[in-house]
Amino acid sequence: MSDNKPVQKISYSCYFNKTKDGEQFVSEHVFSYQVAGKFVMNDGEKEYVFHEGEFRLNKRNTLIKYIKYPPAEGEYKNIAVYLDQQTLRSFSEEYGFTSEKHVQTPPIISIRPHALLTNYMNSLQPYDQFAQPGNEILVSLKVKEAIALLLQTNPQLKDILFDLSEPGKIDLEGFMNKNFHFNVSLDRFSYLTGRSLSTFKRDFEKTFNASPGKWLQQKRLQEAYFRIKEKGAAPSDVYIDVGFEDLSHFSFAFKKMYGVAPSRI
Repeated sequence: MSDNKPVQKISYSCYFNKTKDGEQFVSEHVFSYQVAGKFVMNDGEKEYVFHEGEFRLNKRNTLIKYIKYPPAEGEYKNIAVYLDQQTLRSFSEEYGFTSEKHVQTPPIISIRPHALLTNYMNSLQPYDQFAQPGNEILVSLKVKEAIALLLQTNPQLKDILFDLSEPGKIDLEGFMNKNFHFNVSLDRFSYLTGRSLSTFKRDFEKTFNASPGKWLQQKRLQEAYFRIKEKGAAPSDVYIDVGFEDLSHFSFAFKKMYGVAPSRI
């Protein structure tokens, strides 16, 4: 789900401490079950909160920030099943499921609890057996089982899961003003706006009269300045939220733009 790291088709997360992982590009649909703790996500417009025992579907080709909260005394635990396009395409061909229309929904969909889904997720909790090399066939079958169960318990998901189209060309200015604080590559931004990288750069300079890199840094620093000065936020709480990878780089760029360190505002 991240911008740079490959993922397994079935993933089990376990944390003892609060984890603020920043942001991720969700490249495939992800069906998840919150085993313990709380998972908070933000798509830039709305916050979504999931508690123990709840299911969700993260739609592909979306940008999400998230924080993981373990319970008061215990571990944060989550199981995620990645419904990749290759598996969905194969499932479509084998069983005849197709998307009949493009459906506009939020990037994160709450899935109502169902005994079939709970039993399925329980079957994944001996996680070590799926993580072992040589179990690729078993993992593949479990991913197909997840698709079948979602379709049986939530038939309306058919038009979402089997919409195999790529993002179309969209309004660049509106998209970037909404998503500048996501620290993902220009390749991702260009893909999500329905453009090649070269077309994205050309359209960007025509729209903003600046290169993407320069505009992104300036926009992120302006947002950081506003939050620190007007909202009283601490620089250490702001830099990830506005799209910087580390505090030292953020502080250097901030001082270069404003002539003073963020801690002095």
